[in-house]
Amino acid sequence: MRRLTHLGGARATLGAGLVLLVADDARVGAAALLANAASHLVVQALKRLVARARPCDAGGASLALVDLPDPFSFPSGHAAAVSAVAATVSYAHPAAGLVAVPMAAAVCASRVTLKVHHLTDVLAGALLGLAGALLAVRVVF
Repeated sequence: MRRLTHLGGARATLGAGLVLLVADDARVGAAALLANAASHLVVQALKRLVARARPCDAGGASLALVDLPDPFSFPSGHAAAVSAVAATVSYAHPAAGLVAVPMAAAVCASRVTLKVHHLTDVLAGALLGLAGALLAVRVVF
């Protein structure tokens, strides 16, 4: 789970977008990067506005099973990023979606399992990632 969860991090999702930009149809990579960036902007604004504590911070002692990128829980940035890229890839290459979507779901589940997000954080993040993908697909395609 600890390694899987990092597939929703910036290195993996931006890296995937860059690889798609160079190795695939450049529109797919551009759309994935735009979807990721758009969802990330909303995620970061909401994190600071809501300022929800992470579930692992019960009693003041961090119980997280991985390093935390920031102290805020809602919404999940990892869920948003991996969902944005998976949805964009699925739009452009439906067969690849058969791998990308379950992988994104597993990353989302890992955020709850590793005690760094509430389920509602992950659901909101995934919806924001999907919204970013819908926006990017309309702009790029």
